[in-house]
Amino acid sequence: MRIEQLEYIRAVTRLGSLRRAADHLHLSQPALSETVRNLERELGVDLLERRRSGATISDKGRELLPYINGVLEAVDRLRGAADEQHHMARMVRLGTVNAATVPLLIPAVRAFREAHPATQVEVVGAQQAEIHRRIREGSFDLGLVNYLSGDDLPPDLATTELLRGRPVVCVRPDSPLASLPAIEVADLLREPLIVMRAGYVMHRLVHRLLGGRAPSFSYSTDGAEMGKLMVAEGLGATVLPEFSVAGDPLLRNGAITYRPLAQRVAEVLLVIQSQRSASGPRVARDLHRLLVDRARECRTGARARAAG
Repeated sequence: MRIEQLEYIRAVTRLGSLRRAADHLHLSQPALSETVRNLERELGVDLLERRRSGATISDKGRELLPYINGVLEAVDRLRGAADEQHHMARMVRLGTVNAATVPLLIPAVRAFREAHPATQVEVVGAQQAEIHRRIREGSFDLGLVNYLSGDDLPPDLATTELLRGRPVVCVRPDSPLASLPAIEVADLLREPLIVMRAGYVMHRLVHRLLGGRAPSFSYSTDGAEMGKLMVAEGLGATVLPEFSVAGDPLLRNGAITYRPLAQRVAEVLLVIQSQRSASGPRVARDLHRLLVDRARECRTGARARAAG
């Protein structure tokens, strides 16, 4: 039994005659009739009623039609699922809190592009809660999110640590804070401060660092990348994990610099997360591996800078 045999029976039923079905299917009427006869012999049932005026579906054929339609609908669902899987294999969707987009993500995406030139990478900036939700529902393959050391990790997501680092104060080189070897909280409170919006780990860290005290003036933004640009434009200082600033083009170009905090605070972790219960598309696993490899290079570079 072949799928096209069942499709031919459905066409005869829908169009009302063997002749019209043959025209619709771009087959000769004898070829269509012979294909149906082969199916009839296999099933032991006359599916068509043949008269001088033409052939139409028989009563027994109508009784079997729900089963024929059920098989064809299942095949249609299979084909649709395969098409969707093929489409998904042509795109990897990654959510990120933008904590280390330039030093980590861009080199990994560049290497991925070289290995998979036909696969698109969709990078979406979002807060941690949205990234978790979309990983669980399957609309993100991967997520880059931050935690503070000691935070609980979601048990239903697979988590791989990429980077960890101390929070630092990112400032312009001509800022008064840049002349200090380490920055006290009192120094930070005297300057305009760029903070991440509520929902980001760095918002929670800065709130804990300031102990409820308010800076002289503050801005609120989404993600480290915008925060660094605002610093470069002279709007104030911001607190970011060191791995988010080290290696950034703005740092290399002299538009920003950074200083350590004098107060000891929790380290910031950058992790990559995905569904635990599914292996995901191969291309997503390849991007995951490249991010892990790039993070290893970043850690090696950080150790070299510290030793130097």
